[in-house]
Amino acid sequence: MGYAAALGVFGAFAGLVYLGIIKLGSRWSADSNPGWFDGHWWWVAVTAGAGIVVGLLRRLTRLPEDVPGFFDDVRAGRVDPRLVPGTVAISAVSLIGGASVGPEKVLTSIGGGVGSWVAQRRGLSEEDSEVNTLAGVAGIFGGLFSSPVIVVMLILEVARPGGHRFSKTLVTDIVAASASFGIYFAIAGAVFLGAYQVPRYTFEDWQLLVGIPLGLFGALLMTLTVCFVMLASRLFGRLKVPMIVKSTLGGIAFGIVGVALPLTMFSGADQLGSVLKHARALGLGLCIAILIAKMLAYAISQGSGFLGGPIFPTLFIGGTAGVVVHLIIPSVPLGLAFSCLLTTVLGSLASAPFAMVLMTAILTRVGPLQTFPILIAVVTAFLGVEAAKYLLASREQGRSRGASGVN
Repeated sequence: MGYAAALGVFGAFAGLVYLGIIKLGSRWSADSNPGWFDGHWWWVAVTAGAGIVVGLLRRLTRLPEDVPGFFDDVRAGRVDPRLVPGTVAISAVSLIGGASVGPEKVLTSIGGGVGSWVAQRRGLSEEDSEVNTLAGVAGIFGGLFSSPVIVVMLILEVARPGGHRFSKTLVTDIVAASASFGIYFAIAGAVFLGAYQVPRYTFEDWQLLVGIPLGLFGALLMTLTVCFVMLASRLFGRLKVPMIVKSTLGGIAFGIVGVALPLTMFSGADQLGSVLKHARALGLGLCIAILIAKMLAYAISQGSGFLGGPIFPTLFIGGTAGVVVHLIIPSVPLGLAFSCLLTTVLGSLASAPFAMVLMTAILTRVGPLQTFPILIAVVTAFLGVEAAKYLLASREQGRSRGASGVN
């Protein structure tokens, strides 16, 4: 309990400092408009320079090409403290340099890394080490998400601690997240509370059924995004050049995408608000282009060596997809389409439906009745992705058995 409280205090100040630095450093694109080719060509020089620095830092810190992601760290209940300095430096350059990645990976490394380091220094048992690491994660996210409940629920759903470890994790995460939230709120306020104000709409029974196709659409978008990431990783992996060349090429690529469609730059947390606010002015064609380009920018950023998390880019993809659905089918309320797809794209990846619904309720301030279609949509998306995985696994097993029979 003492470690959890201390990790909560540390996480609040560490998160505030790091995110403050990122916000100041990323102001170089603030004067752009959201339309076609409203970016500036000098941005490509900035993103290419960021790629050079990322490549140099990877070489200096000897950071592995495949670094565990946010969800991997939470599921493992451990963050290697030796990877934290390199992760922090490379993620900072990636986020400031305009890469389409989120800050959650580096925040997990900071909070979870300190939790794992303390556990090593104090010689804690394996179980207590995992609990301490997850408390560090809860401590650094407790203030950022404007609700300790979301953070605790997300960690429990992703990590899925069993037995006696569940009660330990629950209590320590509540303590760490609450301590972090208290400090964070006193300094910065509720950062993400009502970040995306959707138009109010009246709940009707038919909206429950609409959640099913929206969930399937969200699962499809997540599958396409994963395919883009795999293709980009495979493409850059086949290049027989040093990492600094790969990251530079990646910076040039997403920089050009950003010049054409400025809203695809950075994590998407602020840019999604612009999409929601100016949906009709942007028009259907531009919104579809932004949606596809964001998926490509995220894939290029991940595949070329830039470092960051998936949460905020996928929230952007889901929210923009919701705007597209409303523009195509105006009878579907914008608030319904936006909130459902905001949740389902990330929910199909995170396997944390209840945390996703709570997060969406905080971000959009939809009413309690309006959360029922969201829950149906995210569960549908999760089941759709799991069914696709099962079918692919069964197909691979069938091929393996066929090959064994031939041999």
